[in-house]
Amino acid sequence: MKIGYDGKRAVQNFTGLGNYSRFILSILCRYHPQYNYLLYAPKERKNPSLDLILKQYPILKCILPDTDFWKKFSSIWRIWEISKQLQKENIDIFHGLSNELPLNIKGHNIKSIVTIHDLIFLRYPEYYHFIDRKIYTYKFRKACENADKIIAISECTKRDIINYFHISPEKISVIYQGCDDAFKKKITEKEKCIVREKYNLPTHYILNVGSIEERKNLLIILKALAHPQNSDIHLVAIGKRTKYTDQVEEFARQHNMVDRVTILNKVPFEDLPALYQSADLFIYPSRFEGFGIPIIEAMHSGLPVIAATGSCLEEAGGPNSLYISPDDDESLAQAIYRILHDDHLHEQMISQGIQYVERFDDKVIADGIIEVYQNVMR
Repeated sequence: MKIGYDGKRAVQNFTGLGNYSRFILSILCRYHPQYNYLLYAPKERKNPSLDLILKQYPILKCILPDTDFWKKFSSIWRIWEISKQLQKENIDIFHGLSNELPLNIKGHNIKSIVTIHDLIFLRYPEYYHFIDRKIYTYKFRKACENADKIIAISECTKRDIINYFHISPEKISVIYQGCDDAFKKKITEKEKCIVREKYNLPTHYILNVGSIEERKNLLIILKALAHPQNSDIHLVAIGKRTKYTDQVEEFARQHNMVDRVTILNKVPFEDLPALYQSADLFIYPSRFEGFGIPIIEAMHSGLPVIAATGSCLEEAGGPNSLYISPDDDESLAQAIYRILHDDHLHEQMISQGIQYVERFDDKVIADGIIEVYQNVMR
């Protein structure tokens, strides 16, 4: 098979959809090197993570628009003109890794797959601008209708695709995500100490990772730490700052917690494993996610996890993590206290979490995707 991929996110994004795209490309090259993989990118951009994959796996090639004209109008090329280039280059399957496909791909008789990550903009429209919602709805629906097969990253996302877009369940395969191997490697105490000193962090802290935006719900953790039983706990939050960050910092000031809350922005990827493995507990209280990769990273890092109910986080965290309502800071406060003061529970959650994340093994995911490709080609 000669398989093409939408490379925009893999090249241009350094988190989220970009991480997913690079992860999928990497594991497919590693476990199924018998195929040809072509990454179609609208423009070049230096990306060390992708460059490393390209260097490691020569079977993966990065392809740009084939004329100077389309290089200049690369956005239009990506949604329309690319189909002609795919046909000319005899691509067997095109996989849209981030919710989209070229709008006219069906008319060029190219088999196609699309990965749908979430439909949060339909579930929680208040978090998105009106125009953005309309564009996303059109693009995602069109991709689902045109694709020969859809990959949903969770059962929750599959249900949303069925409910909002009225797609047949038989057209959708659920294939979970994994995380970078960096989180599976043991970091030495010396390395952890160096990273803690770099960011001026205490020896003990609880951790949250993800964009600091309203949906991610970081504020509930501060509210839980304002409860008397948790008055000596330090929180480290890592993620992109938004206007919501101001609310979080204002709450910390009003409750005399400034010296117990550290917010880190633009943390290099290579520091993340040590920051995870230095923590005592991971909390992910997001109101809604397509899957929840930080939970997988945390469990691989040997951390107990508390997450929010209401979306797919139980799928990511499994039966041995603790779950609270995203509005119940009292329950969160109690859960934090229990885990940090019950050594048996703490160790049990770690060991069972490590067992649970084996289902998100790289080879299992790679084999599942190849099986989807093979079924489409039959």
